[in-house]
Amino acid sequence: MSTNRKVLRWALTLACVAGAVIALAGIDTPLRLVLTPLFLLVVPGAAVVGLLRDRDPLAALSVGAAASLVVNVLLAVAMLSFGAWSPRAGVATIAVLGGFIYVLRVLYRGSGSLQTEQGARSR
Repeated sequence: MSTNRKVLRWALTLACVAGAVIALAGIDTPLRLVLTPLFLLVVPGAAVVGLLRDRDPLAALSVGAAASLVVNVLLAVAMLSFGAWSPRAGVATIAVLGGFIYVLRVLYRGSGSLQTEQGARSR
């Protein structure tokens, strides 16, 4: 991976973490209007894209963007339906969901050292 991609990945990660911290701590700053929606849109999409590493990059990115929008809309509808609208709860839920999908990816994919040979016959 090139250095530019690593720098971009770390900058995006720091921006998302800052957005979550600002929202959860209730800090009033103009950055909240940019960083919190960035967190809400990037985290579910990045988690799903992580599950689809072996697929076509454009398809994985499209599925990740769609999954991000679906998760956020379903969360908003559920919170409104139950009368529990809270931006803090929404950010916390997205963080927990993103963490859960990350753990699922680690368990499903493993370290990558155990790869099965394709075309091998079982006896």
